[in-house]
Amino acid sequence: MTRSLRSARYGAVLTFVLGGLMVGTMTVRIPALTDKLGLSESTVGAVLLVWGLGALVTMQSMRRIMARAGSRAVLRIGGPLTALGLVAVAFAPNLPSLMVAVAFFGMAFGTVDVAMNAQGSTVEQAYGRPLMNGMHAGWCVGAISAGGLGSLAIAVGLPFTANVALIGLVSLPVMVLIGRTYLPEPPAAGATTAARRRMPPIVYLLGAIMFFAFMVEGTVADWNGLYMRNELGAPEALAALGYPVFELGMLIARLTGDRLRTRFGVRGMLTVSGVATAGFFAVVLMAPAALVAVFAMFFVGLGVATISPLTLSLAGTATDSPGPAIAQAGAMGYAGLLLGPVVIGFISDATTLRTALGIGVVLGVLIAAASRFLPRSEPAAITSSVTLTERETVAV
Repeated sequence: MTRSLRSARYGAVLTFVLGGLMVGTMTVRIPALTDKLGLSESTVGAVLLVWGLGALVTMQSMRRIMARAGSRAVLRIGGPLTALGLVAVAFAPNLPSLMVAVAFFGMAFGTVDVAMNAQGSTVEQAYGRPLMNGMHAGWCVGAISAGGLGSLAIAVGLPFTANVALIGLVSLPVMVLIGRTYLPEPPAAGATTAARRRMPPIVYLLGAIMFFAFMVEGTVADWNGLYMRNELGAPEALAALGYPVFELGMLIARLTGDRLRTRFGVRGMLTVSGVATAGFFAVVLMAPAALVAVFAMFFVGLGVATISPLTLSLAGTATDSPGPAIAQAGAMGYAGLLLGPVVIGFISDATTLRTALGIGVVLGVLIAAASRFLPRSEPAAITSSVTLTERETVAV
């Protein structure tokens, strides 16, 4: 194995870590942001929506860009821009400037999210074995680190601006440096033309599965704490544990997911993941006490964690150029991340929050059912043994 190929793998993982760290830092310090600018809860919701829509807009436009430029060029520009966007969020002095900053941050991150997954697919195919789950574990590490560093910043009295700006300014040069490690995608004939056409049906199926999975993740992130406190009577400290425990389950699953894929394949893993997500989400909803629900959240995280890495990895092998297919599937997935919490809000207003969260069970069943339409065999690009000579031809 060449040194440059190994460096490309580490660079891709570190990109995921920094992505989770930067996005997680903004999320963790939202209470401090509300204090700084005097924002209401509805205004915070609008700020997060602008960020998400910014990311979604760029994801939707990435098919042609990825086909022409490739993930390496996009990451070398988008990575530093994302760090600068976070710095802009940190220094925004009022709501209008904050809206502009979060829109820029979201749009820059949208390019990075698509490109880092395409880069991960390129590295994975160069290795000739599954690696995507391990890369997505890097995101969990970054998000968990953001929580820990945010808590430390709060403990020592570091204000929102200093905390968020520091993370952005540290991430900026690191993003520039790791740009040297990225691999170019292998040249694909007609990739630009293919980006304009409809993708193969499997890409849209994978996008739908990812949509369901991201709806679950968004639902847990935004509504878990309120459910624990309001429906199960948990104290604030215990209610706040649900999401970190969920993330811990995701981290463990992603660290082991590539080995499990080698043994059971994408179709088998996604089917089991869907069933597990539905089953343990049902346990959360039927839990007699908050502590039981928190424990079950760990297993919901285990169940849902590998779905997005597996779908993106498979999408990357659906066409000659991984970027456009990953951009299409990723945009569909992130639409679920935005839509899920909104749907829960509307249903809970009409019924109860517990009833609304039942959608998590339904989504798990849909994931399991849709996975049965995937091919039984694994893509040759992921499972074939690649010789050293072949690896060297794609290494920088």
